[in-house]
Amino acid sequence: MGETGRNVNMAELARRAGVSVSTISRALAGSPLVNKVTRDKVATLARELDFRPNAQARNLRLQRTNAIGVLLPLGHQRDQHLTDPFFLSMLGYLADAIAERGYDMLLSKVIPQADGWLDAIVDSNRVDGVVIVGQSNQAAAIDRTAQRYKRIVAWGALLPGQHYVTVGTDNRAGGRLAAEHLIARGKRRLLFLGDHHAPEIQLRQAGFTDACEAAGIAAEATTLDIELVPEAAYEQLQHHFTQTVAIDGIVAASDVIAMAAIRALSDKGLKVPQDVAVTGFDDVMLAAHTMPPLTTVRQDLQRGAGLLIDRLFALMAGEPAQSVAMPPELVVRASS
Repeated sequence: MGETGRNVNMAELARRAGVSVSTISRALAGSPLVNKVTRDKVATLARELDFRPNAQARNLRLQRTNAIGVLLPLGHQRDQHLTDPFFLSMLGYLADAIAERGYDMLLSKVIPQADGWLDAIVDSNRVDGVVIVGQSNQAAAIDRTAQRYKRIVAWGALLPGQHYVTVGTDNRAGGRLAAEHLIARGKRRLLFLGDHHAPEIQLRQAGFTDACEAAGIAAEATTLDIELVPEAAYEQLQHHFTQTVAIDGIVAASDVIAMAAIRALSDKGLKVPQDVAVTGFDDVMLAAHTMPPLTTVRQDLQRGAGLLIDRLFALMAGEPAQSVAMPPELVVRASS
Protein backbone atom coordinates (compact mmCIF):
# COMPACT_ATOMS: atom_id res chain seq x y z
CA MET A 1 0.00 0.00 0.00
CA GLY A 2 2.70 2.46 -0.91
CA GLU A 3 4.88 2.01 2.19
CA THR A 4 8.50 2.36 1.14
CA GLY A 5 12.07 2.93 2.28
CA ARG A 6 14.95 3.36 -0.18
CA ASN A 7 13.80 0.42 -2.30
CA VAL A 8 11.93 -1.52 0.35
CA ASN A 9 8.22 -1.96 0.81
CA MET A 10 6.46 -3.69 3.68
CA ALA A 11 6.42 -7.05 1.93
CA GLU A 12 10.20 -6.92 1.45
CA LEU A 13 10.71 -5.88 5.06
CA ALA A 14 8.59 -8.85 6.15
CA ARG A 15 10.65 -11.22 3.95
CA ARG A 16 13.92 -9.99 5.42
CA ALA A 17 12.59 -10.19 8.97
CA GLY A 18 11.17 -13.67 8.37
CA VAL A 19 7.66 -12.73 9.51
CA SER A 20 4.30 -11.93 7.90
CA VAL A 21 3.28 -8.51 6.59
CA SER A 22 0.58 -8.29 9.28
CA THR A 23 3.24 -8.93 11.95
CA ILE A 24 5.37 -6.11 10.49
CA SER A 25 2.37 -3.78 10.63
CA ARG A 26 1.60 -4.69 14.24
CA ALA A 27 5.24 -4.50 15.30
CA LEU A 28 5.70 -1.02 13.83
CA ALA A 29 2.52 0.11 15.61
CA GLY A 30 3.91 -1.20 18.93
CA SER A 31 1.14 -3.78 19.30
CA PRO A 32 1.43 -6.03 22.40
CA LEU A 33 0.23 -8.89 20.19
CA VAL A 34 3.81 -9.06 18.90
CA ASN A 35 6.46 -10.07 21.43
CA LYS A 36 9.12 -7.52 22.37
CA VAL A 37 11.99 -9.45 20.74
CA THR A 38 10.22 -9.38 17.37
CA ARG A 39 9.18 -5.73 17.78
CA ASP A 40 12.79 -4.74 18.50
CA LYS A 41 14.06 -6.81 15.57
CA VAL A 42 11.58 -5.19 13.15
CA ALA A 43 12.33 -1.69 14.47
CA THR A 44 16.09 -2.19 14.05
CA LEU A 45 15.70 -3.57 10.52
CA ALA A 46 13.37 -0.69 9.56
CA ARG A 47 15.94 1.86 10.76
CA GLU A 48 18.76 0.13 8.87
CA LEU A 49 16.72 0.12 5.67
CA ASP A 50 15.38 3.67 6.19
CA PHE A 51 11.86 2.30 6.05
CA ARG A 52 9.11 4.79 6.93
CA PRO A 53 5.44 3.71 7.01
CA ASN A 54 3.14 5.70 4.78
CA ALA A 55 0.69 7.27 7.21
CA GLN A 56 -1.96 7.79 4.56
CA ALA A 57 -1.87 4.14 3.53
CA ARG A 58 -1.94 2.98 7.15
CA ASN A 59 -4.91 5.19 7.93
CA LEU A 60 -6.75 3.90 4.88
CA ARG A 61 -6.36 0.33 6.11
CA LEU A 62 -7.46 1.33 9.59
CA GLN A 63 -10.39 3.32 8.14
CA ARG A 64 -9.32 6.54 9.83
CA THR A 65 -8.03 9.89 8.64
CA ASN A 66 -6.18 11.12 11.74
CA ALA A 67 -7.99 14.44 11.25
CA ILE A 68 -10.64 16.24 13.28
CA GLY A 69 -13.08 18.52 11.48
CA VAL A 70 -13.67 21.89 13.16
CA LEU A 71 -16.74 23.52 11.62
CA LEU A 72 -18.08 27.04 11.98
CA PRO A 73 -21.65 27.07 10.63
CA LEU A 74 -22.78 30.63 9.90
CA GLY A 75 -26.45 30.24 9.15
CA HIS A 76 -27.63 33.51 10.69
CA GLN A 77 -24.48 35.67 10.52
CA ARG A 78 -23.06 34.88 7.10
CA ASP A 79 -20.76 37.91 7.03
CA GLN A 80 -19.00 36.96 10.26
CA HIS A 81 -15.26 36.42 9.79
CA LEU A 82 -12.79 33.93 11.22
CA THR A 83 -10.87 36.98 12.46
CA ASP A 84 -13.62 37.53 15.03
CA PRO A 85 -11.77 37.64 18.40
CA PHE A 86 -13.92 34.84 19.85
CA PHE A 87 -13.24 32.53 16.91
CA LEU A 88 -9.50 33.24 17.00
CA SER A 89 -9.26 32.35 20.67
CA MET A 90 -11.37 29.21 20.47
CA LEU A 91 -9.69 27.92 17.30
CA GLY A 92 -6.25 28.40 18.84
CA TYR A 93 -7.17 26.36 21.91
CA LEU A 94 -8.81 23.65 19.80
CA ALA A 95 -5.79 23.41 17.51
CA ASP A 96 -3.52 22.90 20.53
CA ALA A 97 -5.79 20.25 22.09
CA ILE A 98 -6.12 18.35 18.80
CA ALA A 99 -2.38 18.45 18.11
CA GLU A 100 -1.67 17.08 21.59
CA ARG A 101 -3.65 13.99 20.56
CA GLY A 102 -1.49 13.55 17.45
CA TYR A 103 -4.28 14.59 15.07
CA ASP A 104 -4.59 17.26 12.40
CA MET A 105 -7.32 19.91 12.36
CA LEU A 106 -9.41 20.38 9.24
CA LEU A 107 -11.06 23.82 9.52
CA SER A 108 -14.16 24.71 7.55
CA LYS A 109 -16.33 27.83 7.60
CA VAL A 110 -19.75 26.62 6.50
CA ILE A 111 -22.46 28.76 4.93
CA PRO A 112 -25.38 26.30 4.98
CA GLN A 113 -27.16 26.16 1.64
CA ALA A 114 -29.24 23.07 2.36
CA ASP A 115 -30.28 20.96 5.34
CA GLY A 116 -27.78 18.21 4.49
CA TRP A 117 -24.58 20.25 4.83
CA LEU A 118 -23.38 18.30 7.88
CA ASP A 119 -24.28 14.94 6.33
CA ALA A 120 -22.02 15.77 3.38
CA ILE A 121 -19.10 16.48 5.72
CA VAL A 122 -19.39 13.42 7.97
CA ASP A 123 -19.97 11.11 4.97
CA SER A 124 -16.90 12.41 3.09
CA ASN A 125 -14.50 10.15 5.04
CA ARG A 126 -12.16 13.13 5.49
CA VAL A 127 -12.40 13.32 9.30
CA ASP A 128 -12.65 10.96 12.27
CA GLY A 129 -14.87 13.28 14.29
CA VAL A 130 -16.38 16.75 14.25
CA VAL A 131 -16.28 19.77 16.56
CA ILE A 132 -18.89 22.43 15.79
CA VAL A 133 -18.09 25.92 17.11
CA GLY A 134 -21.43 27.61 17.68
CA GLN A 135 -24.76 26.14 16.64
CA SER A 136 -26.01 29.29 14.88
CA ASN A 137 -29.56 28.57 13.70
CA GLN A 138 -28.54 25.07 12.64
CA ALA A 139 -29.43 23.07 15.78
CA ALA A 140 -32.06 21.01 13.93
CA ALA A 141 -29.65 20.08 11.12
CA ILE A 142 -26.94 19.15 13.64
CA ASP A 143 -29.35 17.06 15.68
CA ARG A 144 -30.63 15.18 12.66
CA THR A 145 -27.12 14.09 11.65
CA ALA A 146 -26.14 13.33 15.26
CA GLN A 147 -28.86 10.71 15.52
CA ARG A 148 -26.87 8.47 13.17
CA TYR A 149 -23.31 9.85 13.42
CA LYS A 150 -22.25 9.89 17.06
CA ARG A 151 -18.80 11.50 16.76
CA ILE A 152 -20.06 15.10 17.03
CA VAL A 153 -19.54 17.63 19.81
CA ALA A 154 -20.56 21.29 19.74
CA TRP A 155 -19.62 24.45 21.58
CA GLY A 156 -22.77 26.13 22.81
CA ALA A 157 -26.01 25.74 24.67
CA LEU A 158 -27.52 22.45 25.78
CA LEU A 159 -30.93 22.34 24.10
CA PRO A 160 -33.92 20.21 25.15
CA GLY A 161 -33.94 16.74 23.59
CA GLN A 162 -30.77 17.14 21.53
CA HIS A 163 -28.81 14.03 20.47
CA TYR A 164 -25.31 15.49 20.54
CA VAL A 165 -22.89 16.52 23.27
CA THR A 166 -22.35 20.21 23.97
CA VAL A 167 -19.80 22.08 26.03
CA GLY A 168 -20.41 25.71 26.85
CA THR A 169 -21.12 28.31 29.48
CA ASP A 170 -24.35 28.65 31.44
CA ASN A 171 -25.52 31.48 29.20
CA ARG A 172 -28.67 32.29 31.12
CA ALA A 173 -26.67 32.68 34.32
CA GLY A 174 -24.18 34.86 32.45
CA GLY A 175 -26.85 37.22 31.14
CA ARG A 176 -28.33 37.45 34.61
CA LEU A 177 -24.92 38.24 36.17
CA ALA A 178 -24.31 41.12 33.76
CA ALA A 179 -27.76 42.66 34.32
CA GLU A 180 -27.59 42.25 38.10
CA HIS A 181 -24.23 44.01 38.11
CA LEU A 182 -25.64 47.06 36.30
CA ILE A 183 -28.75 47.09 38.49
CA ALA A 184 -26.52 47.04 41.59
CA ARG A 185 -24.79 50.11 40.14
CA GLY A 186 -28.15 51.90 40.16
CA LYS A 187 -28.94 51.45 36.46
CA ARG A 188 -32.62 50.98 35.61
CA ARG A 189 -33.08 51.79 31.93
CA LEU A 190 -31.25 48.78 30.52
CA LEU A 191 -30.84 47.70 26.90
CA PHE A 192 -29.92 44.16 25.80
CA LEU A 193 -28.04 43.88 22.48
CA GLY A 194 -27.78 40.59 20.59
CA ASP A 195 -28.90 38.39 17.73
CA HIS A 196 -31.89 36.32 18.83
CA HIS A 197 -31.30 33.62 16.16
CA ALA A 198 -28.44 31.99 18.13
CA PRO A 199 -29.65 29.80 21.03
CA GLU A 200 -26.78 30.96 23.27
CA ILE A 201 -27.81 34.59 22.86
CA GLN A 202 -31.46 33.73 23.43
CA LEU A 203 -30.43 32.32 26.80
CA ARG A 204 -28.31 35.39 27.65
CA GLN A 205 -31.33 37.54 26.90
CA ALA A 206 -33.50 35.31 29.08
CA GLY A 207 -31.05 35.80 31.97
CA PHE A 208 -31.15 39.56 31.38
CA THR A 209 -34.95 39.44 31.57
CA ASP A 210 -34.83 37.33 34.76
CA ALA A 211 -32.71 39.97 36.51
CA CYS A 212 -34.85 42.86 35.32
CA GLU A 213 -38.07 41.16 36.48
CA ALA A 214 -36.54 40.29 39.86
CA ALA A 215 -35.54 43.95 40.33
CA GLY A 216 -38.93 45.24 39.22
CA ILE A 217 -37.53 47.14 36.21
CA ALA A 218 -38.73 44.89 33.39
CA ALA A 219 -40.97 47.67 32.03
CA GLU A 220 -37.95 49.96 31.69
CA ALA A 221 -35.73 47.35 29.98
CA THR A 222 -35.61 46.86 26.23
CA THR A 223 -33.85 44.65 23.69
CA LEU A 224 -32.41 45.31 20.25
CA ASP A 225 -31.45 42.75 17.60
CA ILE A 226 -27.84 43.46 16.60
CA GLU A 227 -25.47 41.74 14.20
CA LEU A 228 -22.26 40.13 15.46
CA VAL A 229 -20.06 41.67 12.75
CA PRO A 230 -18.26 44.73 14.25
CA GLU A 231 -18.86 47.30 11.51
CA ALA A 232 -22.46 46.23 10.95
CA ALA A 233 -23.15 46.38 14.70
CA TYR A 234 -21.57 49.83 14.93
CA GLU A 235 -23.65 51.18 12.05
CA GLN A 236 -26.86 49.76 13.53
CA LEU A 237 -26.09 51.27 16.93
CA GLN A 238 -25.03 54.60 15.50
CA HIS A 239 -28.42 54.81 13.76
CA HIS A 240 -30.28 53.65 16.88
CA PHE A 241 -28.60 56.20 19.14
CA THR A 242 -29.44 58.94 16.66
CA GLN A 243 -33.09 58.17 17.33
CA THR A 244 -32.90 57.77 21.10
CA VAL A 245 -30.50 57.15 23.97
CA ALA A 246 -33.05 56.76 26.76
CA ILE A 247 -30.86 54.19 28.55
CA ASP A 248 -28.27 54.17 31.30
CA GLY A 249 -26.93 50.63 30.91
CA ILE A 250 -26.18 48.14 28.12
CA VAL A 251 -25.86 44.35 28.42
CA ALA A 252 -24.22 43.22 25.18
CA ALA A 253 -24.37 39.57 24.11
CA SER A 254 -20.73 39.64 23.01
CA ASP A 255 -17.60 41.71 23.55
CA VAL A 256 -17.61 42.66 19.86
CA ILE A 257 -21.10 44.16 20.22
CA ALA A 258 -20.09 45.90 23.46
CA MET A 259 -17.07 47.49 21.76
CA ALA A 260 -19.27 48.71 18.90
CA ALA A 261 -21.69 50.17 21.46
CA ILE A 262 -18.92 52.08 23.25
CA ARG A 263 -17.76 53.52 19.94
CA ALA A 264 -21.28 54.56 18.91
CA LEU A 265 -21.97 56.12 22.32
CA SER A 266 -18.73 58.09 22.10
CA ASP A 267 -19.73 59.40 18.67
CA LYS A 268 -22.95 60.63 20.29
CA GLY A 269 -20.93 62.53 22.91
CA LEU A 270 -21.87 60.15 25.73
CA LYS A 271 -19.37 58.89 28.29
CA VAL A 272 -18.93 55.28 29.42
CA PRO A 273 -19.68 54.52 32.22
CA GLN A 274 -20.77 57.96 33.48
CA ASP A 275 -23.71 58.28 31.09
CA VAL A 276 -24.16 54.67 30.00
CA ALA A 277 -22.52 51.64 31.64
CA VAL A 278 -21.65 48.76 29.30
CA THR A 279 -20.99 45.04 29.79
CA GLY A 280 -19.92 42.43 27.25
CA PHE A 281 -19.77 38.64 27.07
CA ASP A 282 -16.80 36.31 26.32
CA ASP A 283 -13.78 38.19 27.77
CA VAL A 284 -11.77 38.04 24.55
CA MET A 285 -8.18 39.24 24.73
CA LEU A 286 -9.08 42.75 23.50
CA ALA A 287 -11.67 43.28 26.26
CA ALA A 288 -9.07 44.43 28.80
CA HIS A 289 -7.59 46.91 26.30
CA THR A 290 -10.64 48.87 25.17
CA MET A 291 -11.12 52.45 26.32
CA PRO A 292 -12.42 52.14 28.94
CA PRO A 293 -11.54 48.49 29.69
CA LEU A 294 -14.61 46.33 29.27
CA THR A 295 -16.61 44.72 32.05
CA THR A 296 -17.64 41.35 30.70
CA VAL A 297 -18.82 37.81 31.43
CA ARG A 298 -15.89 35.44 31.00
CA GLN A 299 -16.18 32.12 29.25
CA ASP A 300 -13.24 29.80 30.00
CA LEU A 301 -12.47 28.99 26.36
CA GLN A 302 -9.26 27.10 27.08
CA ARG A 303 -11.01 24.73 29.47
CA GLY A 304 -13.96 24.52 27.10
CA ALA A 305 -11.77 23.50 24.17
CA GLY A 306 -10.15 20.80 26.28
CA LEU A 307 -13.52 19.45 27.38
CA LEU A 308 -14.75 19.38 23.77
CA ILE A 309 -11.77 17.32 22.62
CA ASP A 310 -11.90 15.01 25.66
CA ARG A 311 -15.53 14.24 24.93
CA LEU A 312 -15.02 13.84 21.20
CA PHE A 313 -12.24 11.29 21.69
CA ALA A 314 -14.37 9.42 24.19
CA LEU A 315 -17.14 9.19 21.58
CA MET A 316 -14.62 8.11 18.93
CA ALA A 317 -13.59 5.27 21.26
CA GLY A 318 -17.23 4.21 21.69
CA GLU A 319 -17.44 5.53 25.25
CA PRO A 320 -20.25 7.68 26.72
CA ALA A 321 -19.82 11.44 27.11
CA GLN A 322 -21.91 14.03 28.91
CA SER A 323 -22.66 17.65 28.06
CA VAL A 324 -21.18 20.37 30.28
CA ALA A 325 -22.39 23.86 31.17
CA MET A 326 -19.51 25.74 32.80
CA PRO A 327 -20.24 28.51 35.32
CA PRO A 328 -19.76 32.07 34.00
CA GLU A 329 -17.56 34.63 35.75
CA LEU A 330 -18.23 38.37 35.88
CA VAL A 331 -15.05 40.37 35.26
CA VAL A 332 -15.56 43.95 36.44
CA ARG A 333 -13.58 46.67 34.68
CA ALA A 334 -14.00 50.41 34.07
CA SER A 335 -16.83 50.30 31.49
CA SER A 336 -19.42 49.77 34.24
